[in-house]
Amino acid sequence: MKALKEVMSWIIPVVIGLAIALAIKQFVFTRVRVDGPSMEPNLDNNEKVFAFKQSKIKHLSVIVFDAHGEDPAAKANTNYVKRVIGLPGDTVTSKNGYIYVNKKKINQGFISKSEQTSGTGNWTLASLQKTNGWGNGTTVVPKGKYFVLGDHRSVSNDSRYWGFVNKDKVLGVVKVPVWASNKTKRANVNNLAY
Repeated sequence: MKALKEVMSWIIPVVIGLAIALAIKQFVFTRVRVDGPSMEPNLDNNEKVFAFKQSKIKHLSVIVFDAHGEDPAAKANTNYVKRVIGLPGDTVTSKNGYIYVNKKKINQGFISKSEQTSGTGNWTLASLQKTNGWGNGTTVVPKGKYFVLGDHRSVSNDSRYWGFVNKDKVLGVVKVPVWASNKTKRANVNNLAY
């Protein structure tokens, strides 16, 4: 009996600790690894960041989402990290390297001029849908969906090619920890949302 009490005295705290860790991962935040160059220069390939599940998604938030079913080429258990450009009800257009949301030019100071213009092109939501064969020609981001772009536009596989991201596919808003990256990159991911 004494041996059982002794074993239980250390098993119970371990079980409680594991339950708390699982609850935090399920409801608060999870660790995410960036895969690929589509968010450069602000997030690098293999960089580890956190996705906060309860954070509000705003314009320019960087999110992680389950890409399976969003991008037809994405396999199961594939997550993408992208920047939210359009919220539900927004119009989004691109002209000469500038992105306009609801006819207002957004500040893209978080990427260079060449990253803004290379591979971006001139388009509207309706023209993207027609060119790439997704959606139904809507001119606004539908309810419960987001329009996302990678920061490195010329290499990013994003909403331009496969459409909107469903709200229920979003795993969280990305935040770069203070010990990772540099101050400018952290600010470009953590502090731009409006």
